[in-house]
Parts: sequence; structure tokens; C-alpha cells
Amino acid sequence: MKLAQRETIAAPAARVWALVMDLEKAAGCVPGITALTQVAPDRYRGSLPVQIGPVRLVLEGEIAVTARDDAARRATLRADAKDSRLGGTVRATIDVALAESGASTELRVDGDVQIAGRIGEFGQPVIQRKAGQLLQQMAACLGRMAAT
Repeated sequence: MKLAQRETIAAPAARVWALVMDLEKAAGCVPGITALTQVAPDRYRGSLPVQIGPVRLVLEGEIAVTARDDAARRATLRADAKDSRLGGTVRATIDVALAESGASTELRVDGDVQIAGRIGEFGQPVIQRKAGQLLQQMAACLGRMAAT
């Protein structure tokens, strides 16, 4: 499943980039993340409870920065998570890029997500809608953080 999200953040790109690449800080902007801990350079372990329709999942796993270009403000992240209660896994490769636009910054997130097990039964439109909501909320939070 492909995901693509574009959000405008009312802050300079340099400030937004610093926040986005501080994964522990950026995680505070993702609604529901209960923990994110660095386990190695550019590798983190965390937990994300997600409500999809009537079902509540708890995705636990790792996220790693696999490529990073600070000058171009681009990075690639790899996420691997599972929900042990319902059963299923999520694997994602996420490309993050920033583009400066005057006093604002466009955050571009493109993802290739593979979902296995019972989680996949929710269907792509429902999962894409939920991912879009989370990214919108994260972008709004990053904007508030970058403005201070």
C-alpha cells in the first residue's frame, strides 16, 4: 500500500528539519505514542496504540533512519511493528522530505507499507485515512513546536 501526505508547516525548514530528525521529540507529536527509546544510533524502539474503527491495536516495534541527507533535508525511515493481541505486522519504508516555501515548509511523506495478518483485514482505504489523520496531527504539532 502506498501512502502520500503533504502538509504545510508555518515555520522555517531548518527548524522543522531539526525537529523531524530528533525522533524522540517528533514522536511526542504522534498521537498515542506511549514510548520511544533510542536503542542504537539512528534506531528506536516504541509503541503506538491505534484505534481503527472499533478495534484498538498496539503496534510495538522499531524504527530506524536508513538514509539521511541534511543538506537536501531528505531521509528514509524503516519501521517494523507487530500487534500481538490481534495478530499482524506492519512494515514500512517512509521517505521524508522538506521543501521551503517562503516562511513556511512543506512536509512530504511518502510511504510503502506492507500489512500482514489480521490487521490487513481493515482494508487500505481505512488504513490510509487513519495514517493521513495521524500525519496531519503530527504536522500541526511540529508547527506549534517549531514556532516557539
